[in-house]
Amino acid sequence: MNEAIAPLPLWTPDPAKTAATRMAQLIAARGAADYGELWQWSVDRPADFWSTLWDFCGVVGDKGARVVVDGDRMPGARWFPDARLNYAENLLQRRDTGEALVFWGEDKVRRRLSRAALYAEVARFQQFLIAAGVGEGDRVAGYLPNLPETLIAMLATTALGAIWSSASPDFGVQGVLDRFGQIEPKVLVCVNGYWYNGKMVDCREKNAAVIAQLPSLRQTVVVPYLDCEPLSEPLPNVLAWSDMPSVVPDQEVLFKRLAFDHPLFIMFSSGTTGVPKCIVHCHGGVLLQHLKEHQLHSDVRPGDRLFYFTTCGWMMWNWLVSGLACGATLLLYDGSPFAAGGTVLFDYAAAEGMTHFGTSAKFIDAAAKLGLSPGRTHDLGALRAMFSTGSPLSPEGFDWVYSEIKKDILLASISGGTDIVSCFVLGNPVLPVYRGEIQCRGLGMAVDVFDDGGRPVRGEKGELVCTRPFPVMPVGFWNDPDGKKYRAAYFERFDNIWCHGDFSELTAHDGMIIYGRSDATLNPGGVRIGTAEIYRQVEQLPEILEALVIGQDWPPGRNDDVRVVLFVRLCEGAVLDDELIERVKRKIRDNTTPRHVPAKVVQVQDIPRTKSGKIVELAVRNVVSEQPVKNVEALANPEALEFFRKRQELAN
Repeated sequence: MNEAIAPLPLWTPDPAKTAATRMAQLIAARGAADYGELWQWSVDRPADFWSTLWDFCGVVGDKGARVVVDGDRMPGARWFPDARLNYAENLLQRRDTGEALVFWGEDKVRRRLSRAALYAEVARFQQFLIAAGVGEGDRVAGYLPNLPETLIAMLATTALGAIWSSASPDFGVQGVLDRFGQIEPKVLVCVNGYWYNGKMVDCREKNAAVIAQLPSLRQTVVVPYLDCEPLSEPLPNVLAWSDMPSVVPDQEVLFKRLAFDHPLFIMFSSGTTGVPKCIVHCHGGVLLQHLKEHQLHSDVRPGDRLFYFTTCGWMMWNWLVSGLACGATLLLYDGSPFAAGGTVLFDYAAAEGMTHFGTSAKFIDAAAKLGLSPGRTHDLGALRAMFSTGSPLSPEGFDWVYSEIKKDILLASISGGTDIVSCFVLGNPVLPVYRGEIQCRGLGMAVDVFDDGGRPVRGEKGELVCTRPFPVMPVGFWNDPDGKKYRAAYFERFDNIWCHGDFSELTAHDGMIIYGRSDATLNPGGVRIGTAEIYRQVEQLPEILEALVIGQDWPPGRNDDVRVVLFVRLCEGAVLDDELIERVKRKIRDNTTPRHVPAKVVQVQDIPRTKSGKIVELAVRNVVSEQPVKNVEALANPEALEFFRKRQELAN
């Protein structure tokens, strides 16, 4: 049977502190009794809510008279059709000597930029873009780590009305071409190399291969992050960041105020099932949604110091940098999260007075496995909130945060995706935190859980859906003129309803539990099982570093039933013997159901994952069933797939 969720919360907000939050202020301004009443108003009266939010969060721009047209169509609703605004203008409205950003590159590099200096650098890069012929609607691509230059290039691009897109430099050549080749950028910004786990990674030859195969490029800029010479054969139309022409002192940034739905970012799906989808997000939708999530749900205030461990190939980078619009200082990091003896991120938090610490559930699991106790070894007095996403955070992960990091902290497990470059369900500074639960549904997000028949359910597992339009829905997919791919991605399951593809449950506290992706859900004997339910149990065992579970068609050649197969990666020195296999099965059986118990437990040396760290059950399922795996370039470690191929243990 399932473990009961603890009846008492792990954390309850202090009423004396809660009153200072923007969320509490909006509840009071609306005269709502509590968050639940505010949320209900926000989804029942979306035009009123989003208009109020524009004013409450202080959006810079012209709102216009109308809020939404065709507000019942999904897709098809148009938000603020008369508005004019610019995302970058809202992020760069402060130009004083306060810190805009701090950068750590492992233990090798330290940099700081004031808001005035950031503005000046954006002006400089923007003049280069204008000289290169970049204008509204053109694409600028970043093949970059999480550097200050990445932020500068993005802001200069989007201020002009051009479209920014990025990928992290650990992508291989084909992975980059699968993405940028579709959007045909005029300018590419790349890096000569980067640090990872104390080692220098040279990117010069990969850059040359990418440049040679992107005929749309007019200009490439190389950021000299590493101290190395350019390639011996100079490339055409390539210059170093330091060689860009300087602008006159006090040069102003040109902010083009654009339509609310003018394209801002092109982001990419993981690409593990085919060529990545190019998801187009707009200025107004991203800005309004991120202001809501930062100011209200995350309690980010002017002067706060906001951190998220992310690469530029993950949507959390876009989410992080929007924190400038709240007056926060961005804490940027590039490198291994376990550099400097495994504590570098907590070293950063202590040294810089981090107020908001964002990471992945896998990082929390790994830190717990390493026996870290940051609350005892580091001064985390400034830390008010911790965010976790990328995969479901286990109840034991909640326990570790409150026992080993800080007892008085908002632990916000959050979930959404690249599809909306934000969250459906997330944290809330005025609500308690319950073990294993995401706190609430986001304001203005009509999130529900449907059964297979399209009926809302409570306390039962089903599909996470959103039943009404919202401003940060994609404006479309690139090169999808009739919208067919866009509709197929989200709207084929339920008519006029966004079906997100998460297997979920709304709880008695009106919180949310995510059990994994619907397309990876197991179905032995016709019973749907979320993969996270199994991971939660298995990864508590000290011998197991991580696990991956699939449903294998069984018997072979039939597709009407599956058996559960669990792959495990063991800690050094551990052995997968009969005793450990029995303990694995008993742990799962005692805490879930007999249906969850794997028919096979198999050891592997590594587990494949995407660039953003998500394990890829579908790719492994294809390998086991001897089906092709599409676009292995999307994987951070595609060589790991070989550990699953033709395993003798799965033949009987």
